[in-house]
Amino acid sequence: MSSKEVKAGLKSAREAIKNKEFKEALKHCKAVLKLEKNNYNAWVFIGVAATELQQPDQAQTAYRKATELEPEQLLAWQGLANLYEKSDQADFKAELPKIYQKLITLYEIVWRRLIQVREREAEEGLEDSELLELWKEMTRLLQDTVEDQDNETQQHLILAFERALQMMVDVPSEVHKSLSQDYIKCLSKLPHEVAKLKEVCDATLSRYPTHPYPLEALSENYIRTDDCNEEAVCCFSRLSELDPNNSQAHFGLGIKACQDKKYEDAIKSINAKNDPVLLALKGRAHLQKGQTEEAFQVSAELLSSHPGSVEGLTLKGLAHVAKEQHKQAEESFLEALSRSPDNGELFFLLGRLYWSMGDEMRRDRNKAHTHLLKAAKLDPYLGSVFRFLGHYYKEVAKDQGRARGCYKRAFELDSSDAEAGAATVDLSMEQGDMDSALTVLQSVTERATPGSAKWAWMRRGLYHLKTGQHQQAIADLQAALRADPLDWVCWECLGEAYLNRRSFIAALKAFDKAHALQPTSIYSLYQTAAIKQILGRFKEAAAEYRQISEQEDYVPALKGLGECLLALARNALDDYLDGRAVDLIQNAIHYLFRAVKQRPDLSCLWKLLGDACTTSRTVSPNRAKVLVPGALCGMDPPDQSHTLDQRQLLTLGERCFGRALKLMPEAPRLWCDLGLNYYHQSRLLNCLYPEDDAQSLLEKAMQCVKKAIKLDSANHTYWNTLGVVAMAKGIENFALAQHCFIKSVKAESNNVVAWTNLGALYLKKGNIELSHEALKIAQSLEPLYVNCWIGQAIIAETVGSFDTMDLFRHTTELSTHTEGVKGYAYWVCSTLLDKSNRDSELYLYNIVQMNAISAAQVALSKYTERIQTDPDAFIMLGYLNTHLQLKKQATEAYRRAVELLQASPHTDQLSFALRGYGRALSDDGQWEEAVRVYSSTPLEELHDLIGLALACFRIGRLPESVQSYEKALVVASSEKEKACILTALALIQHRLGSMDHAKTLLFKCSMLKEPVPESLQCLCALGLVHGDVTLASATLTELLKLGEPIGGAVEERCLLTCTLLALQGNFSGVHREAARAIHRNPGNPSLWALLSRLVPQYCPNKANVSILTSRALLYSGVNQLASGRHSGEDRRRNALKTIQRAVLLCPDPAGWAGLMAACHTENTACLLTGSAPRREDLERAHMTLVSEKAEKLMLSCWLGSKTQICILCPFNRLYTSLFLSQVLSVSPEHPVVFLMLRQVQCERLLLSEASNCVPPAVLDQLSAAVMANHTSVSAWHWLAEVYRSQGLLAQASVAYRKSLQLASQLGDHFGKMSSLLRLALLALMPCLAGVCVSEWKDLVLEASAEVLKMGSSPVALLYQALLQFSIKMGARETRRLLEKIVYASASGSSETIASVARWYLLRHLHTKDDLELIDTLLVKATAEGDSRLVDFHRRLYPSS
Repeated sequence: MSSKEVKAGLKSAREAIKNKEFKEALKHCKAVLKLEKNNYNAWVFIGVAATELQQPDQAQTAYRKATELEPEQLLAWQGLANLYEKSDQADFKAELPKIYQKLITLYEIVWRRLIQVREREAEEGLEDSELLELWKEMTRLLQDTVEDQDNETQQHLILAFERALQMMVDVPSEVHKSLSQDYIKCLSKLPHEVAKLKEVCDATLSRYPTHPYPLEALSENYIRTDDCNEEAVCCFSRLSELDPNNSQAHFGLGIKACQDKKYEDAIKSINAKNDPVLLALKGRAHLQKGQTEEAFQVSAELLSSHPGSVEGLTLKGLAHVAKEQHKQAEESFLEALSRSPDNGELFFLLGRLYWSMGDEMRRDRNKAHTHLLKAAKLDPYLGSVFRFLGHYYKEVAKDQGRARGCYKRAFELDSSDAEAGAATVDLSMEQGDMDSALTVLQSVTERATPGSAKWAWMRRGLYHLKTGQHQQAIADLQAALRADPLDWVCWECLGEAYLNRRSFIAALKAFDKAHALQPTSIYSLYQTAAIKQILGRFKEAAAEYRQISEQEDYVPALKGLGECLLALARNALDDYLDGRAVDLIQNAIHYLFRAVKQRPDLSCLWKLLGDACTTSRTVSPNRAKVLVPGALCGMDPPDQSHTLDQRQLLTLGERCFGRALKLMPEAPRLWCDLGLNYYHQSRLLNCLYPEDDAQSLLEKAMQCVKKAIKLDSANHTYWNTLGVVAMAKGIENFALAQHCFIKSVKAESNNVVAWTNLGALYLKKGNIELSHEALKIAQSLEPLYVNCWIGQAIIAETVGSFDTMDLFRHTTELSTHTEGVKGYAYWVCSTLLDKSNRDSELYLYNIVQMNAISAAQVALSKYTERIQTDPDAFIMLGYLNTHLQLKKQATEAYRRAVELLQASPHTDQLSFALRGYGRALSDDGQWEEAVRVYSSTPLEELHDLIGLALACFRIGRLPESVQSYEKALVVASSEKEKACILTALALIQHRLGSMDHAKTLLFKCSMLKEPVPESLQCLCALGLVHGDVTLASATLTELLKLGEPIGGAVEERCLLTCTLLALQGNFSGVHREAARAIHRNPGNPSLWALLSRLVPQYCPNKANVSILTSRALLYSGVNQLASGRHSGEDRRRNALKTIQRAVLLCPDPAGWAGLMAACHTENTACLLTGSAPRREDLERAHMTLVSEKAEKLMLSCWLGSKTQICILCPFNRLYTSLFLSQVLSVSPEHPVVFLMLRQVQCERLLLSEASNCVPPAVLDQLSAAVMANHTSVSAWHWLAEVYRSQGLLAQASVAYRKSLQLASQLGDHFGKMSSLLRLALLALMPCLAGVCVSEWKDLVLEASAEVLKMGSSPVALLYQALLQFSIKMGARETRRLLEKIVYASASGSSETIASVARWYLLRHLHTKDDLELIDTLLVKATAEGDSRLVDFHRRLYPSS
């Protein structure tokens, strides 16, 4: 059929439709389709006709066929849209959005094609206005459905708006403003175009500053996205300025205030009286702040202004919920729901209310579920609904899948819902969907700001921690802590991450922080202790484990505590602190047993118990006494602790290892430990119980270690252990041992222990070369391993190498090992016993430079503390202690050695020990015991006889001492030994009073070929004691021929020389000889002390010099006392300070006596200056102390005599007299002390009430006592004062002249000046009394003139002036002399002298009645503070 017929048929169908003859139209269309079955128009007409005939299925089929034929044509799609719009069928309604989308796309295509055509025409001359209209029409066509379009269509719409705005000419204008507003409205519907929205709003505001719509759009966007940053706040504020009543501006500012928890500001911002929404928001702000009453008030206002408003009822219900008034809240919500039945929020609030109501409602959650479902239907965009639905499905329905879906939906709707997000992630992880969980976490963390999204950071950190991504886990957990730094759980997780990364210090700090935030958390404290245990800080870790165990029996903490205590015990054993180690082992067993009682099924706990018991093998058996719970050791009663010895402990360790093996029978480490336990038991039996059979234990040890190797043949430790057991005494299978050590080395090449054991095996078999090679390899593998060095030292000792001692010393420097210690001590003692090598370089290096004696003594002390059955070690220890002057320690060591050797067949060794024991007792002053010990020796050796003789001499058994020395003289082999014995015999004879015999022995000694300096010294001292200057001088000459003295002989020789010089009267030579000796030996403190003693006696003018040595300090202080140096004169350098330092260094009785004298000097100086004494109590206390220790003070009688000079005051003269009498009773040959006693007795006699007169006989005794102290100037002064007090001026003058003569001989400048001044004063006194004899006058002038020749002396000038005053008071010369003193007082003279001179000058001027000069004198006196003179003037002139 031709196309004309088709066109005719279509025309007829169109006319029929136009005339509403739809059936006819159908006939025409069918006829056309018979001719052309794919005719588009025919199918469209069928669809139109069928629609009108209420045949929707046929119409849909026709339209679908047409769209398939030509999908780009609009008619069929429009007809299909009309059909779906008119129909109520659900499937049609569902398809309608797709049809709309297709139509929009077709419209856009049409318009774009049209625009393209128009643009081409515009280029050819078409006006822009037509093109602008096309763009505007396109925007009107698409803007209403922009949110439903795909991205490409949305971009076309945006382009249309931009082109239209660009082409508008009339700008600004209302049309442009309207189009801009439409553009902003369009962009506000597109969430992904926020940036362009802000750009367009800013551009619009720049053109129309008063137009509020751009700000409203921006505010709406900020509110919708819950973005209240500074830019948003600025937008809200600007909008509020443009439109003060704008609800969006107030709403945004209120939200910002709520977020900042500034609820008062929020309430003010939302203060809108007529807007129910804003009023409701204001009420909710009150609720957020916890102000329920204010919320009730707002709801009441809202309901009064808007009766029955849903917002008011809702707010009222929320207020009731806040006050937990659930029934009233339910009523409010139901009433609101009755007014707004389609309000999804109300259904949600009711559902949430039912969820949180009482027990009955909790048992039946269906009511809550129903309301929540209804809320989800009504408001599918309310995220909180889905969160509670998730709670329901998770907790009630137990449907984890649906719960996860609800949580996911809630989080999608509200990304700030941390609870929903966390639940989503948790359920995803529980169901194994890690990808979904990570996707959620990733999305949250990517957009999270610092300090937010803690839940996401923490969960992602835990995920990374679980998967081993520790660095990422640390970063995530740190981000979580930025959000909440006080979350202790998060700190614990961070610590766990650090711990897994092996960052122990950082982990420790994290767990410390967690524990500080949550002190009750056991986990953080446990991890802190565990980390410290890993770091080797066992003591701190044990303290924290113990803190946990005090709260509860937490098995990991008890296990860790046991491990730490065991580690501390091993450290103590390495340091040879065996007592501490035993205590730690006992505590470890106690805590491990507590853990075992909680978890007896843990093999590791039984192993640790076995280790603790076996560790006791190292200590000495008599110290290994440990308290063990009865339930553990199987003793009754089980609830008490029982003491186990070392054997029982090892047996208990065997049982513990057996219990561990029952739980883990295939653990090779346990089999090896059990084998070692059997091995140590066998060694203990061989040592302490040789009668018991140790062979069976060794066989068990072999079988156990073999079992360990069978289970793990690649472990080098097991092979090495088997080799050690195979070498044990009782098995001695050296071939097997060699095989095992080689296997151990092959299993682990870096195996220093196995190489060392192999070297020991070769050494035991005598193969020194192979042993050396094996040990050399061990040294190269681990240079600090001490056992291989001990092996090399033994090899060196075997071959006789000079390096043996160096090697043994090196072993003691590395660590303390029994074999190394004993070897080194042996070589040190051997070297010390060889007296012939003292000057060799080897001795100087090995013994002196390397401090060998102290090092060996310390090491050997540790050795004997652990091994207490070795007599050789105790003998060497005693010998070393003797060298170090450790007397008590040496005595104890030798005693132990003698006890161990009593039953020994080694008599030579016992004799050596007894000899050392006796010598140690003698050194310690136990002479009686020393005699007993020496007597138990064979007394055949020279040292035994000499020791016995010395001990007998010390206890006063002189005949026995002589007998022993005579026997020793027979045994002596050398001339030197004989000379020493003869000298000792001479000393004993001198003690027995046989002076001639003593001299004979000493002369006999000096005639030997090898005389000893000691004999000559004794002979010289004998001559000095008996005043035989010739003998002393000759002997000293022979002594000087022997050369320079060494050590203590230097002081002795100097003392002998000085004594001889003093005996010869050469006092200045005494000081020179001592100074010469010090010049040769400036580092000798004894010489300095000697000089400080000699100076005040023989060179008093130099007694003020301080000598800073330990003993000389005291003598220097006494010298300062003698020269009057007190604190009032010099606060830093005075007698008290010096003697205090001496007492601090050496608090002996002599020092306390000196301190007492210094205190008395200070008190006397205070009295002289008019101030109160401050040290009277101290002086009395020291006096009592010195009196109690008078016997000890005899050792320093000279010092005692010097210090007593200063204590002659009324309150202690009786004590002084008794003290001096006590001194003389012990040592009567001390003239200084005797003189002091006479002085004290004389003072008591003069002060007694009986009489002030001293009998002539007493004066003679006093004179004799002073004559005995021929070098004491002060003694003559005192005697002169006694004579003067008795009116014997002539005798006093003679005594002063004697002191002047002595001071001149001694070269004592100050003593000479003092004697002259005292003599002048003695002569002046009768002159002032009116007895002006020419003899006394001449004596005053002569003595004062001599003083002035020696130097400036205000006292001498005063004496001359007073003499002139006594001769002629009113003479001009008298005034001249007195004025010279008064007005020259500022030159440094004493104020007392000037005051006396002013007194006599006033009397002279009063006689002359010279008022002008008197006034001048008074001005001077007033300036000097001389109130006594002013008072004297008032008495002379009462009217003035």
